[in-house]
Amino acid sequence: MILVDNAVEQMIKTYLNLPKRISGLSVPRAKREQIAESFPAMLDALEDFAADKLVGVDLGNIEWYHRLRNQLYHEGFGLTVARVNVEVYAELANALFKNLFGFALPATAPLGTNDRLAELIQLWNMLESGLIELASRHSLLGVRRTPIDAMRLLNGAALIEDDELEELFELRQIRNAVVHGQDDHRKLLTDDVMTRLRYYTERYREDEDTKSA
Repeated sequence: MILVDNAVEQMIKTYLNLPKRISGLSVPRAKREQIAESFPAMLDALEDFAADKLVGVDLGNIEWYHRLRNQLYHEGFGLTVARVNVEVYAELANALFKNLFGFALPATAPLGTNDRLAELIQLWNMLESGLIELASRHSLLGVRRTPIDAMRLLNGAALIEDDELEELFELRQIRNAVVHGQDDHRKLLTDDVMTRLRYYTERYREDEDTKSA
């Protein structure tokens, strides 16, 4: 948990301190110094300067795991964390890295029992991106560009049926339960759940390709 959290902190610092010609971010020098002072400040800076890089990654989840890591580090005598928490945090870190730097980290070993966890994070990232892109093309999103806004507005514009919206919300609840460590992902991520998630991800990716053609 500590190693994963350190990796997350370093990737955020590195991204925010890249030259503007590389990242496209205009972060004032004084702001950069403030950012380095705390983990929450780095997360705030990501929201302020790189919100478009956060689709599929909830910084609230990242912060929760960081606090769990701090508790382990500072009050760790006799404490431990469930393996599932480390696995979820690692997959969130992989998703954040891909969003920030534009490519995925190479897998160093087969994921085995974690295959579905990794696929969940990846598919949900792509699904949210597709929904936001679809809503944006139909001029349904304003300044706020959250996946929830996109789903509801697409439903209001009759681009998502009521039963589909309900199912998307159900899948989101399952995803959140996994990410928040409320239950073992091996129990939640059934064949049916993964099939439904793949269906919606592919559907909106196909819709994006068709609309942009």
